[in-house]
Amino acid sequence: MWAACSGAVAALGLVMSVFPAQAQQKTEISLSRQPGIFYMPTHIIEKQKLIEKHAAALGLPGITTKWITFSGGGAQTDALLAGGVDILNTGTGNLLLLWDRTRGGVKGIVATSAQPMTLISRDAHIKSIKDFGPGDKIAVPTVKISTQAIVLQIAASEAFGADQWSKLDANTVQLGHPDAYAALSNTQHEVRSHFSIPPFTFLEMKNVPGAHVVLNSPDVMGGPLSQSQFFTATKFADANPKVIQAVRDAAKEAQDLIMNDTRAAVEIYKEVTGDKTPTDDILGWLKEPGMMEYNLAPQGTMKFATHLFKTGTLKTQPKAWTDYYLPASADLKGN
Repeated sequence: MWAACSGAVAALGLVMSVFPAQAQQKTEISLSRQPGIFYMPTHIIEKQKLIEKHAAALGLPGITTKWITFSGGGAQTDALLAGGVDILNTGTGNLLLLWDRTRGGVKGIVATSAQPMTLISRDAHIKSIKDFGPGDKIAVPTVKISTQAIVLQIAASEAFGADQWSKLDANTVQLGHPDAYAALSNTQHEVRSHFSIPPFTFLEMKNVPGAHVVLNSPDVMGGPLSQSQFFTATKFADANPKVIQAVRDAAKEAQDLIMNDTRAAVEIYKEVTGDKTPTDDILGWLKEPGMMEYNLAPQGTMKFATHLFKTGTLKTQPKAWTDYYLPASADLKGN
């Protein structure tokens, strides 16, 4: 998938001059996300028209938004490169790779969620990542570049040795989280493991016979890792500074609702997504460790970036997280 993305960068001449068609003030803003309660802040922002609200408060009335859901981050980056989407909300891996390949032409706005990611298997023989054999498939949203795929690399380097970071890359297959959940639920399917995010983590543990935890992202990363954040082309940001501030303000208001009236936030998530899970079940999940990590400040991203640079995936080593985030977020206490 990233080969296609980098090819698109070269073909469109975007390495030094990113998204020229977007370097203008816009009134209709298109945004993308993936499925899951990771992305609950975006559902609140959409339902309550918070970007529109905050843009108007900043003296920019008449802004409208269009939300698009993709199954994985790779499809989102393709859409951004093609000019079909203005702002993405997806994983740290995609942000860092686009920032690097475009030489700073793509940067983050704010983070939105750092909930745990969980590698789940229904294969009774797989208790740790050392138990994966050559034929054991692991579903991730995008091979090699999704946040899950890269956390798996970091875990492999810790389990097998620093030079073995790519040992499990060949085991990964690309499936969006809903499709991966369906695969795990089908005992005849070759995919028996999934690097999952909520709510699929809980659904798999509850509904898939034999499902068990192999590892959690906080154990690998030594703490929370931002898995969803808003990011965009710097030329779009430069041309639309009030929109960028409105996105930050909207994310803060959505986060506050989640913290202060979690039930109302969950009801909005269910309405926007059509998720039929009982509200009390979701509220119960959100009481689990790490599940209320809805934060504007990026978390764990520099460890992530350091790994990517050491393995040669990033050509440029960032000195601080603010290198790949816009100045609008520089006051946050990120890492």
